Amino acid sequence: MISPAMDMNTKKILLVEDDPSLGFVIKDNLILKGYQVTLCKDGEEGENAFHEQPFHLCILDVMLPKKDGFSLAKAIREKNSHVPILFLTAKSMTEDKLAGFQTGADDYITKPFSLEELIYRIEVFLRRSNGHAVLPDGKVFQVGQFEFDHFNLTLKNTSSEKTLTQKEAEVLKLLYQNRDRVLKREEILKHVWGDDDYFMGRSMDVFISKLRKYLKEDPAVQIVNYHGVGFRLELR
Repeated sequence: MISPAMDMNTKKILLVEDDPSLGFVIKDNLILKGYQVTLCKDGEEGENAFHEQPFHLCILDVMLPKKDGFSLAKAIREKNSHVPILFLTAKSMTEDKLAGFQTGADDYITKPFSLEELIYRIEVFLRRSNGHAVLPDGKVFQVGQFEFDHFNLTLKNTSSEKTLTQKEAEVLKLLYQNRDRVLKREEILKHVWGDDDYFMGRSMDVFISKLRKYLKEDPAVQIVNYHGVGFRLELR
């Protein structure tokens, strides 16, 4: 289910952070940048706010009272598969970060962080997700037996239809557009994530694995891994 259309003049951000000092600092700085921010102190309050109004982006702390950030992200994804989700986390364990991507989150930022970095990440996401508020080219791609609608984030064949996240759709589109060559890992990371560090690379591998799972119904469609180099979408 997709949230109703939003006013494109002001970007609305849902911020769920249980540390009142950090929450207010982030909120005040985002307001100064021209964003409209709804600040919630726990996961249940955040989920209620998301059901009450549409948002362009969600910023979720992982360790939240009443409902943790991972559970909240799952609830958000059930209602809206498009909205970008950014995790704030004090945890540095790779497993925790990968667990976040499995819930449908798009990125994370580890505490402590600079407000400049956070605002940069937000701006990148909002630029990339604008296609779901302003009509893009609307092109539909034929990927083997699948019809891939990048605008509507759908991947379907005669027996099933899957709704992709924004990043899944961006990765698949990039692979499709470069299907005649091996697409280097750093190219994918810089195009979709805006960076090519180690943890971004691990998250990309999660998204590639999910796309393989979606496409496995058609054995003629393969995402081939060239170890240490990159990936190639092969349509046999």
